[in-house]
Amino acid sequence: MINHQGKMGKPLFSILIPSWNNLDFLKLCVASIKKNSTYEHELLIHVNDGSDGTLEWVKAEGLKYTHSEKNIGVCYALNGLRPLVTTDYVLFMNDDMYTCPGWDEALYEEIKAIGHKMFFLSSTLIQPRKFFCKSVIAPANYGESVDTFDEERLLREYQTLEHGDWKGATWPPNIVHRDLWDLVGGYSIEYSPGMYSDPDFSAKLYHAGVRIFKGIDKSRVYHFEARSTHRIIKNDGSTQFLRKWGITSSSFMRDVLQRGEPWNSQIDTKMALKRDVTRSMFKRALTIFRDVKIRNIWED
Repeated sequence: MINHQGKMGKPLFSILIPSWNNLDFLKLCVASIKKNSTYEHELLIHVNDGSDGTLEWVKAEGLKYTHSEKNIGVCYALNGLRPLVTTDYVLFMNDDMYTCPGWDEALYEEIKAIGHKMFFLSSTLIQPRKFFCKSVIAPANYGESVDTFDEERLLREYQTLEHGDWKGATWPPNIVHRDLWDLVGGYSIEYSPGMYSDPDFSAKLYHAGVRIFKGIDKSRVYHFEARSTHRIIKNDGSTQFLRKWGITSSSFMRDVLQRGEPWNSQIDTKMALKRDVTRSMFKRALTIFRDVKIRNIWED
């Protein structure tokens, strides 16, 4: 048996993938992990609904899974998969992602270099459309659907796209030691179905003492951006985050985690953080006033 030296032996990462009637993308995601990973991993799927054939396919593939009759959102899905985890590392991945060769090796090399559990790492996303955050390589269009996906060109070019390690790990694919996952209680179910649960998880890790929030350049994953959020009734995650942490999500990402900035950059955000915390206090108060006003309208 080979331990973490090749595609044999004990799995290295437990990869948690929630999926909601997105079978074609899920098939491609799983295939890419099996094809392009350096190490063996444990695949854990949560099937939301599954009326498109996902449940039958997961069973036929012999994958470990949990299932809900309806969509329960990403927070419940991820937390429900936690009891199935058998490795030291919990990795969250969306079902509309394609892992590029060596994606897992780059993460594991960084984990070994860190040498302790107090870290939160993200892969570097490649996306077809323009994106607001510098942490993502975009636009870099290799297809926006399974049918239009140019896998051959992506595999030929993904290493040539210039970027670099970056600050502010938050969204998937992300990886954390399972002891840290348990320490902060996984993803917060009050954010169900899941809007703003990603920055909340990072905030919980930060308050638990984590200071390494790092995006790994060599761990590259193509993200189709096949959004399913239009199918759900969204929670007011921005207000929830503000009330819980006393700061807006954007301020936390910009001033504390400095998401998207080069990893070795030296940026002093102390004054900006002080200013934004003050602004956030007023915004938080306004949300309370807004809710009181709404209640009064209905009570009248």
